[in-house]
Amino acid sequence: MQMTRPPLPPYTEETAKQKVRAAEDGWNSRDPAKVALAYTVDSRWRNRSDFVQGRAEIERFLTRKWQREHEYRLIKELWAFHDNRIAVRFAYEWSDYSNNWFRSYGNENWEFGVDGLMQVRIASINDLPIAESERKFHWPLGRRPDDHPGLSDLTL
Repeated sequence: MQMTRPPLPPYTEETAKQKVRAAEDGWNSRDPAKVALAYTVDSRWRNRSDFVQGRAEIERFLTRKWQREHEYRLIKELWAFHDNRIAVRFAYEWSDYSNNWFRSYGNENWEFGVDGLMQVRIASINDLPIAESERKFHWPLGRRPDDHPGLSDLTL
């Protein structure tokens, strides 16, 4: 049985925004197995300087990521879209084992198959140390509330 992940390409502005929010919600769950299901079995990633191949490796990568990035909260925003491709910008806040806080900024390029599963993800990310008092993402762990400001609203 073929799995699909709506909305499916080709994307409109509305469906691209839905896809971006679904990705944000998935990543904010911090559930590597759940998040990995959004990608094809043979999905290819470049995440910073890491090259990841396949859903199983994605799940292992995310497990390691969320073991070291505590209090992870993410906001994604649509940047551009065309046919089966979406570009997003994002920021997330997290702390390390020593309770040092960071805001990570980045851009992602996504390519989807006809089934709506992501087959290519290219992410460029930079980390900025911040004081805990500079945090802007204060919702309870999990999905960002609908009334919480987005990146543009926060001037990020």
